[in-house]
Amino acid sequence: MASAASGSSAVASDRRVGIVYDERMCKHSTHDGEPHPENPDRIRVIWDKLQASGITRRCEILNAKEAKDMQISLVHGKDHVNLVRNISSKQYNSRRNKIASRWNSIYLNEGSSEAAYVAAGSVIELSEKVAQGELNSGFAIVRPPGHHAERDEAMGFCLYNNVAIAASCLLNNEDLGIRKILIVDWDVHHGNGTQKMFYNDPRVLFFSVHRHEFGTFYPGNDDGDYTMIGEGEGAGYNINVPWENARCGDADYLAVWDHILIPVVKCFHPDMIIVSAGFDAAIADPLGGCRVSPYGYSMMLKQLMPFAGGKIVLALEGGYNLTSIANSALACMEVLLDGKAAEGSAEAYPFESTWRVIQAVRIKLKTFWPVLADDLPTKLTSQRTTIPILVSSSDSDSEVEKEPVPSFGNIEQLLEDVIQPLSTLKVDEDGVRSPSLNATKDYTVFSSWRSELSNVEIWYATFGSNMWKPRFLCYIEGGQVDGMQRSCIGSNDKTPPKKIMWKTFPHRLFFGRESTRTWGLGGVAFLLPESSSLDKSHLCLYRITLEQFNDILYQENIAICDASAPFVDIGCLSTLEDRRSMCVEALKKGWYHNVVLLGTERGIPILTMTCSHSDVEAFKSGAIPLRGPGKEYWSTLVRGLVEGGQFSEEDAVAYIKESASRPL
Repeated sequence: MASAASGSSAVASDRRVGIVYDERMCKHSTHDGEPHPENPDRIRVIWDKLQASGITRRCEILNAKEAKDMQISLVHGKDHVNLVRNISSKQYNSRRNKIASRWNSIYLNEGSSEAAYVAAGSVIELSEKVAQGELNSGFAIVRPPGHHAERDEAMGFCLYNNVAIAASCLLNNEDLGIRKILIVDWDVHHGNGTQKMFYNDPRVLFFSVHRHEFGTFYPGNDDGDYTMIGEGEGAGYNINVPWENARCGDADYLAVWDHILIPVVKCFHPDMIIVSAGFDAAIADPLGGCRVSPYGYSMMLKQLMPFAGGKIVLALEGGYNLTSIANSALACMEVLLDGKAAEGSAEAYPFESTWRVIQAVRIKLKTFWPVLADDLPTKLTSQRTTIPILVSSSDSDSEVEKEPVPSFGNIEQLLEDVIQPLSTLKVDEDGVRSPSLNATKDYTVFSSWRSELSNVEIWYATFGSNMWKPRFLCYIEGGQVDGMQRSCIGSNDKTPPKKIMWKTFPHRLFFGRESTRTWGLGGVAFLLPESSSLDKSHLCLYRITLEQFNDILYQENIAICDASAPFVDIGCLSTLEDRRSMCVEALKKGWYHNVVLLGTERGIPILTMTCSHSDVEAFKSGAIPLRGPGKEYWSTLVRGLVEGGQFSEEDAVAYIKESASRPL
């Protein structure tokens, strides 16, 4: 295994480390204290933890200052600055919630403006102190976070891009002598806003490691792909390491440090390092789904300490498990003060997908950074965990489009509101398990349900693009077909269906939505859950296992969970016999989370998946548009019907056209 500590060095115990924290940032909260993951307790628990541990007594506590408009305007547009500045004033009382709803995952109240200015100003103040040499390093405990905020748009809990503003202030002050800045974003979500602000700027090396899952994880686009390397003079100075799956932990992150980040930083020679320190990749985070421990964070930071003369500023981004973010922050502060990593080990191996991503990044960037040109040794990449992981890629791949990130309060509220309703997942202690446990034990937990459901057969009834066998096999074998804009990862069991047959059912086929990331513009197929003697739809049935059906159900939806337990088990089949349909709570953010029992064939249940009853009402009311399929999707539907022997091409076109044109 690669050494997790390569390139690290001891740090003097008399380092001057700064901390900035201000209660004014707690004024930003939801209306009437409604629970939400991004809440004031996030920074309070960190501050309390550092006080209780004696860290604050060893640091210089800075007075927070509000950022100035001219500083913010270095990266944000005038209209956006004016809006955020005034959004908390009385003149916006009646319009504030409506404005927030136009943005992606944003809330606003009377304290939002002040909090945003204090957060940005705090990172600026601390960064300038470090740049001037008054401090060696420091931690800005700030909120709202910033790395999602773009030039003219607030999004993802972020109003102003705190790190981008601070970096621009340093670069624009020649007296500070900061010519090159490394921004390391280890938040579990891609720092889309920061990337765009420096995409053409060779003075800033932007590095982001994040869950991406082929563009289906928030912020739900291709900006975080490894192919996004910068443009113009900035080409090669934008590095994305996009995880293909959840559950990445210390070993995965440290492998990236060893084989991408540290070699490049040695060549870049930054004058300053700013870390977008989101702790939502931490163990048990409700939104992140990864497994980085305090030890992992401390080792990532320790490996950066030899660079830029140790001039490092951490600025808080995400992190929504209060215990995890407090412990992770404490581990990082101990590194800044003493160079001491938290207790832990890196005994586990990275995922196979981690080595695949690392190699792809190195190949893409080797022209700009020759140090990345060599292939990784086979002996190294063979040391990997073998836990099978599923990611989502589907017709329904629009988590952000359908519903904002769920709202939770403290961790106790989270357990009540989120983890418990996901009872169908049978989530075990994976989220809080020590990362030092070996992969064999993890695999046993992961695979136990698979062994059981691999012996249960069902018919999966398809009515959309999956009617075409090559398209359906993408969900079993992985890959993509013509017209698809992204690939599928496939099922854990890649055995093809035992039998294929066609049947007609008394259900209405219709098409809706503006676009999807898999097929582009145009509606996709849905089946009304209720039957009607006036309707008839042609469905292709695949005889597969219940294990495979769960894998397809996962890939057809956007999920915050990691498929460590089935969504539909044997008990659910009994429930479906009584109720005929069942909405899978854990997948409610997807478009095909309503599992419907259509009957039986040769004693085997026929299952399909479609939209929920509430979505049907939204289609009927016009809240979600009805729309015919786009060219590529249309072509796939026709091929499925024709090659399945159901219609001539002319009749297949007529069938789709009639289904798409009839009002609900």
